[in-house]
Amino acid sequence: MSRHLFTFVNNLKIRWKMTVVVLPLVLVPIIVVGTVVGWIAYQQAYLGITQTSKDDLDHLAAFTVDLLDAHNQQFLTYQEDRKAATEQELASLTNLAYNMVEAQDNLFRKGEIDLESAMQAARNALKRVQVGETGYIYAMNSKGDLTVHIAREGENVYAEQDEDGRHFIRTMCKAATKTEADTLLKIVYPWRNAELGDTRARQKMAVYRYYEPWDWIIATGGYLEETYQNPAAERRAFAELKARINAKRVGQTGYIYCMDRKGNLMVHPEAEGQNIYDSTDSNGVPFIEQMCTQREGWIRYPWQNPGESQPRSKIVRYLHYQPWDWIVAVGSYEDEFYRETNLIRGRILSSLGLISIVVASLSILMVFVAAKFLSEPIRHMTSVIRDIKHGRFHRQMEITSRDELGELALTFNRMTSQLQRNRELEASLAQQGKMASLGVLSSGVAHEINNPLGVILGYAGYLENKLDPEDPNHHFIHEIKRESKRCKKIVQDLLNYARTPQPVFAETDLNQLLDQIISFAANHTDMHGVRISKHFIDDLPALSIDGDQIRQVAINLILNAGAAMADGGQLTIETAQEDGDAVITFTDTGSGIDEADLERIFEPFYTTKERGTGLGLAITRQIIEQHQGSIQMTSRLNHGTIVTIRLSLEREEF
Repeated sequence: MSRHLFTFVNNLKIRWKMTVVVLPLVLVPIIVVGTVVGWIAYQQAYLGITQTSKDDLDHLAAFTVDLLDAHNQQFLTYQEDRKAATEQELASLTNLAYNMVEAQDNLFRKGEIDLESAMQAARNALKRVQVGETGYIYAMNSKGDLTVHIAREGENVYAEQDEDGRHFIRTMCKAATKTEADTLLKIVYPWRNAELGDTRARQKMAVYRYYEPWDWIIATGGYLEETYQNPAAERRAFAELKARINAKRVGQTGYIYCMDRKGNLMVHPEAEGQNIYDSTDSNGVPFIEQMCTQREGWIRYPWQNPGESQPRSKIVRYLHYQPWDWIVAVGSYEDEFYRETNLIRGRILSSLGLISIVVASLSILMVFVAAKFLSEPIRHMTSVIRDIKHGRFHRQMEITSRDELGELALTFNRMTSQLQRNRELEASLAQQGKMASLGVLSSGVAHEINNPLGVILGYAGYLENKLDPEDPNHHFIHEIKRESKRCKKIVQDLLNYARTPQPVFAETDLNQLLDQIISFAANHTDMHGVRISKHFIDDLPALSIDGDQIRQVAINLILNAGAAMADGGQLTIETAQEDGDAVITFTDTGSGIDEADLERIFEPFYTTKERGTGLGLAITRQIIEQHQGSIQMTSRLNHGTIVTIRLSLEREEF
């Protein structure tokens, strides 16, 4: 087999022989190096994405705990503020009632009214005051007799107990009689008023003061939930908190859930209120029980959803929120982590394939051109030698260079000239009939032929193995350099698309940045004959963006518009603010894009340009998406194209 292959290759023309021999020497190292680099890149991407995914789970778990704590602290602070304000209000009402009683007592002391009238007037005034929805002002003596009350006036409540069994009235009476007259006292106790339809005890606060002349303990009381508590607002806020948590997604199907230590789901996208303490994974392991026991950590378990043929590995990061004794869990399927890795692997393989194809094509072209360049003079020499073989000694080889081929042609021409002279000499000797001289002449002719033939064979072997780099045919070198630069551009664009640095965000004036970009791009050769107009709103807030990356996006879109308006046209760049977003619009009057091409215009390696790489718009979309924005393109053939970019004014942090 190898012998036949060698014979086949040996019988090929020089141009094809060089292609067969040289091309593997170029492609094999590229394939080997590309395979090694691709494998290393894939492994690094796999490890990086896996770690990044775990970091995302940990971040979301901590973020959820922070949300719960912020909600808790907010309402605690709110309640404390309302409680203080309520206590101050009750104190003010108690002081007002005290002053009213004291005023009536002064009228009695002046003799304007009798004591009973003064007390009755005070009773009537105090009973007209309402505190909150059900609160009121009441008074009693130090023995617990209710002297003022909206419903139980005249009763003795000294032995009254709250829902905890505490004699709170006795406590109030003892405390009031032992303090100074101007001292305000406070008591909080659980109380259930059946007349109001209470089915449970509610916390009640009373602020009271002792009026010694009448032996009255004057008190202002009300339920706390009617004063500083707001159950409806708290329920609304908690519902908003749950909605915010349920809106978070991890990957495609991952989510966040919260449960108490008994396994009751407090927050869940679908199963809120259920108890899952006894749940087991596909292997029968009670993983929920383990989470509730350990309270914090990582856990992996197999889980099979309805409709799936086999279980998938799930990873969960869970934390303990101490104030509520909740377990906060963030979980996702591990195979969803690796989808991005598989995408990167596909990109790497496609990139290596494209590079190999491009390099192979260039190599074939280069080798074929070089072989053709070398073989053409040799073919010409072969044709001349055939003519000389048939006696046409007047043929001469063309000398087009001063390299080895030129020297070979010059030597061959000298040889043919000598052969022509020898032929003429031989004819002359034949006419003279001197056979001896003819023999001597033939010997000389043989000597003269062998010498140039040796030179021809030596130069031919030399040219077969070595090509002088100082070749005058710069056209081929220029082609090679131009195609090599294009190859370099393709490689650079491919690296930029697989590994985008992450943007470095900074507060940036978008209008000022676009002004700079327009001034730069206007001088580009692609913008010849293109008029640029701009309409920027004045009150556009500063954005947190990577200025260099957004500059790359804008320049790419402007130059694309210029390329679409080769005969001149109008490019309009506008900024606006809509729905919490900064909007940038690029509108041109160019040739437009076909609807079929428009659907794939952002795909990698898809281009409508003759020499485009198909990566410019793909990189542009990648940058915008890394900024949590969006890009849209609409176009009509021969009418122009509109590109709209939306960037959030308040970039969300995770």
